[in-house]
Amino acid sequence: MPSVVDSHHHFWDLSELDYDWMPEGDNVLRRNRLPADLKPLIDEVGVQRTVIVQAHSSIEEARWLLGLAADNDFIAGVVAWVDLTDPRVGNTLDHLQQDAHFKGVRHIWHDEPEDDWIMRPAVLNGLKELARRDIPFDLLPRPQHLPYIPRVLDAVPDLRTVVDHIAKPLISNGVFEPWLSDLKRVAEIPNVYCKISGMITEADTENWKPADLTPYVNHVVDMFGYNRLMFGSDWPVCTLAGSYKQVFHAASRALGRMSVADRTAVFGGNAERFYGL
Repeated sequence: MPSVVDSHHHFWDLSELDYDWMPEGDNVLRRNRLPADLKPLIDEVGVQRTVIVQAHSSIEEARWLLGLAADNDFIAGVVAWVDLTDPRVGNTLDHLQQDAHFKGVRHIWHDEPEDDWIMRPAVLNGLKELARRDIPFDLLPRPQHLPYIPRVLDAVPDLRTVVDHIAKPLISNGVFEPWLSDLKRVAEIPNVYCKISGMITEADTENWKPADLTPYVNHVVDMFGYNRLMFGSDWPVCTLAGSYKQVFHAASRALGRMSVADRTAVFGGNAERFYGL
């Protein structure tokens, strides 16, 4: 029986690295978030294994996350950052692939100044190296980035990818287009998955309810089917709008009635298969 898996969360220690994307001042994000903080939260809802995803663009963070995975049995994998534009990125991947917990790569695409960053020849060369090694890549787009994904996958057709946070539609404003049309084109590509994650921070963070997420999730289910979706909490970023337990139950309610097989896939089996956990 597959485990219940959270396919997307983060850890950070502010004494180790500076996370310049965090809001300034005293807020829920600017405090250390470590395995001991997460373990009781996943135990409460019945999540057994997790995937840590990078939140800092450095090899230093990658090594630190892999160390946490080695020391905590519930961490099944790490999605790390590498410099895709480095002509020697293969050397970096050689080292990372020596660690069994290394399961994928992500870059914080949506913070790049140019929306078409991912189309740079140097980036495409890095993505080709991932594809050659069958290393999955987490795509981090906002709606305006979606038109580039089919072009990337035309150039690198063997790359296995997952769209994080359903591509961050403007849930707080009830906006669907062009997110819906552009994500449909992405979903037509067979080796693209999608994470049911990161939604409550795109909703009205003070007043959201699970019903606000449901129409967006319904569209994603129609596009991808249950066999290419995976649950992710986006903890602790989610704490800007709600608790781990609220996120877990909101995703479950937004997904609605599913067969046991489909629920098992979305809440574990698909992440295990995609990342090779």
